[in-house]
Amino acid sequence: MISAAFRAFRTPDLRKKLLFTIAIIALFRLGSNLPTPGVSLKNVNYCSGLAQSGGQAGVYQLVNLFSGGALLKLSVFALGIMPYITSSIILQLLTVVIPRLETLKQEGQAGTAKITQYTRYLTIGLAILQSTGIVALARSGKLFTGCSKPLIPDTGIFTQITMVICMTAGTAVIMWLGELITDKGVGNGMSILIFTTVISVIPGEMLQIGKVKGNAILGLVIVIGAAIIAGVVFMEQAQRRIPVQYAKRMVGRRMYGGTSTYIPLKVNQAGVIPVIFASSLLYIPQLAASLLSNQNKKFKSSCR
Repeated sequence: MISAAFRAFRTPDLRKKLLFTIAIIALFRLGSNLPTPGVSLKNVNYCSGLAQSGGQAGVYQLVNLFSGGALLKLSVFALGIMPYITSSIILQLLTVVIPRLETLKQEGQAGTAKITQYTRYLTIGLAILQSTGIVALARSGKLFTGCSKPLIPDTGIFTQITMVICMTAGTAVIMWLGELITDKGVGNGMSILIFTTVISVIPGEMLQIGKVKGNAILGLVIVIGAAIIAGVVFMEQAQRRIPVQYAKRMVGRRMYGGTSTYIPLKVNQAGVIPVIFASSLLYIPQLAASLLSNQNKKFKSSCR
């Protein structure tokens, strides 16, 4: 693998694509650690450390994983890639239901470009919805359980609108970065950004496990993680081979055919898309329930 990497860097065109992809990933990680205007970075770090040490990351832990830890930091890229993934899967499902979208899909490249444009619009809409909910939770103190420090010192409407705009713009920038990697880099841009966000939290989580549980538990976690990764790769590469037998035929005085082959069908046709889609859908009701609970408490306190 190392020799293959060296050979890739020796090729000029491939080296440019690899360096461009690495630069985009570095820019993406910079935005994931850049705090949103109006956020108290000191209080966010304190509440985040308190939640991790107490195991109280809340219902947002999975979404925080897919954002590379940016969600609970309230950074510019706090929403991560999840709005784009959700909108793209929703558009794929609606293609079967809505005849207009099905017609666009059959039109070829022009129709696909139109569907991509609709996906971007839906992504911005979901980003506005999710960023508004996150800002409301941060302002009310519900984002971190058991932490009373104000994450947003200035709770004015202008500050909240600014934060929503910055987070929504961050989602748009992530879409742009992913498309840049797809066009000028190596591989699928969105998949690479998802991979980057997931592996970026692994060193911190491993360090936390080592501090809290000890090195023995850390080693056990590494072994189990490696076994799970091996199992996932095995299932991803697994095939169901359907045998195909070609009939013999006579051409002149010679006999042709009679060979046997197979049709390879993947065992896991859907990949990780259902898991990502389910996690993004489950996040929305949890976010709505937290907001409604906060509004009910405010209503009861005003009635008193």
